[in-house]
Parts: sequence; C-alpha cells; structure tokens
Amino acid sequence: REALIKGLADSLIKYESIETTLPKAKEVVPYVEKLITKAKKGDLHSRRQVISSLHTIATAHKLVDEVAPKLAGRTSGHLRIERTRLRRGDNAQLARVSFVDDLSEAPVAKSAKPAAAKTPAKKAIAKET
Repeated sequence: REALIKGLADSLIKYESIETTLPKAKEVVPYVEKLITKAKKGDLHSRRQVISSLHTIATAHKLVDEVAPKLAGRTSGHLRIERTRLRRGDNAQLARVSFVDDLSEAPVAKSAKPAAAKTPAKKAIAKET
C-alpha cells in the first residue's frame, strides 16, 4: 500500500497529472499535499523528508526546486480530483488528479508602474507652458 501511494505520488509530480481509480486518487491527494507543504520550506531537512517519501530522487528535487515555488501563492488545495469515466473491464470509477495551478507557466514578476510616476511630470510640463 505504501509503495503504491509512493509510486502514484512520484508519477503525479513527474507528469503533473495522472488518471487512476477514485479510491486511489483520494488516498494520494493528502499524501502529496503534505509533501508540497514540506517542499515549500525548502530547507535541507524538508528536502530529505521529501526524498524519503518518493521513489526517485530526481522527482523529489523537481518538487522542491520547480513545482513548490510555483505554488507559493497557495496555502492548501494544490490538487484537484475530477471523475472521468468508468473503466470498461470492471466498471471502476476513474479519476484524474492534477494540480490546480498551471505549472507550465513560470511565475511572472510584477512590473513596477512607471506610468504613474510619469503622469505628474507631464502635468507639470503642461502647467509651465
């Protein structure tokens, strides 16, 4: 059971979305949410805890270095579960687990508004003439 959840968490971080049965999805979401919370800290101890909770070290580093900084604006609720279809063979309910935020976009820094500073200067020039 533990290996199954570790494998699902590993695949979710690696591919950013997985499709699995609904009970497995409901098990893996809290597990990965806790890992994301640890990864957001970013210190050495948290990184080692994340590494021990996933199958591969590369996936753990991806979570800490790439995924967690993109999710810094959220305190919780990083993942969503969407019911997709019933599996043909055994009629099991399948669900897609994915991140709420789009991870393909890099977070863009907010630009300062220099236009607001230029507006009073234009008015001052217009008053002088």
